[in-house]
Amino acid sequence: MERFTGDLACAENESVSGVACGSCLEDESLSISTGSIGSEHGEARQGNPGAPLIPAGRFLPFFLVTALFFLWGIPNNLNDILIRQFMKSFEINRLQAGLVQSAFYMGYFLVAMPAGQLMRKAGYKAGILVGLCLYGVGCILFWPAAIVAQYWFFLMALFIIASGLAFLETASSPFIVQVGAMETAERRLNLSQAFNPLGSISAVLVGSRFIFSGVELNKAQVAAMQTAGTYQSYLRSETLRVVVPYIGLGAIVLIWAVLIARTPFPHVGLDYTAKEAAGDHGPSLWKRRHFVFAVLAQFLYVGAQVSAWSYMIPYVQVYTKAAERSAGYWLTGTLVAFMAGRFISTWILRFVPAARLLTIYAVLNTAICTTVVLRPGWLGVACLVANSFFMSMMFPTIFALGVKGLGARTKTGGALIVMAIVGGAALTPIMGKVCDAAGMRFGYLVPAACFAVIALYAWLWAHPEAEELVEQQAG
Repeated sequence: MERFTGDLACAENESVSGVACGSCLEDESLSISTGSIGSEHGEARQGNPGAPLIPAGRFLPFFLVTALFFLWGIPNNLNDILIRQFMKSFEINRLQAGLVQSAFYMGYFLVAMPAGQLMRKAGYKAGILVGLCLYGVGCILFWPAAIVAQYWFFLMALFIIASGLAFLETASSPFIVQVGAMETAERRLNLSQAFNPLGSISAVLVGSRFIFSGVELNKAQVAAMQTAGTYQSYLRSETLRVVVPYIGLGAIVLIWAVLIARTPFPHVGLDYTAKEAAGDHGPSLWKRRHFVFAVLAQFLYVGAQVSAWSYMIPYVQVYTKAAERSAGYWLTGTLVAFMAGRFISTWILRFVPAARLLTIYAVLNTAICTTVVLRPGWLGVACLVANSFFMSMMFPTIFALGVKGLGARTKTGGALIVMAIVGGAALTPIMGKVCDAAGMRFGYLVPAACFAVIALYAWLWAHPEAEELVEQQAG
């Protein structure tokens, strides 16, 4: 019992402070209530084709972190709901409402690197806890923002939420990659990421039900309410509708932070200690070809995904004459296809190497987006749904391939790949300009070009140099 208590204290101290105690460094195996936790110097580093997807004793941390993928899918897709709601409640135009996405992307871009630096010193668990606290506090700030009815206050809250998500994504993906054998890293990360679109679907359903009131006034009704002096009350009630969903979400997030804080995490970070970092004599990140191209591929992937989804409803309406609500159902269908693709691809990865499957999917999506351009209409709409299916495994697979062989630079490399999410902000306006200049369908040439480059990356540049993997295993 004394040995169990001592090891548990070591595990908790190392998870928060990033400093491993002497007994843990000498005997890198921790016993906790869920089983034996072996260090990454053992099964996670050694080549073992028959290694389990989730090593014994690590299921509980794996489950708690996997749930985060679901949780951060919710605010990302609630943004689409907020844009329409704020246009109504604050009487702002599309450009002003688009600041919702700008605040989000800036949060990711500005905070991902500091998050990586923090985790180099304090570990993944500390980064996750900071991220959950920022996420929860940002959600709760929706209450005072609604009370004062100031748009900038909401944008600040969204920036704080996105800052928290930057911590979560920077910590969670490399944790899942490193919590087991590297041979199963892509499958493990795709499994965890499969729960992200489930959060996206939940966000659309919850937002449509609890944020949208269903009341849309025409100009005559607005004039009548203004004359009666009730219009401002109506706008205020619309603003307040965002409070309950975000307060509820914030409470769940903070409760999850408590659960993670009370759970010992295994030592999986390859750059966890100063000793390990000093022992890494490999090339810098920017001299590692597979990593540099992974950052580029992730930038293009996120840009392609956000662009394709952002303009899907207008595409459906223009080329099928469907109503807005019907077009929205098609967007929900793409999220379902995205989720199905994650689970199915996780199974396929048992038999097909990750880089090869990524090449196949990227080539297919290049052809699919080209079809969207050449055959507008219901065939084009069906292709957009298929596009989401084949996009599903790209983010986690590019991430897992990109951090392979980084050794003591894994957390910093992961942070840089997360920063590539800014591609969504960079490429979506470009697609919008193409749509305005040449027609809605021609805008899909932008994601088609992105997928073509991703296919080249997966085919030619996705693998680390052999000596990098040897260095990692020897470290």
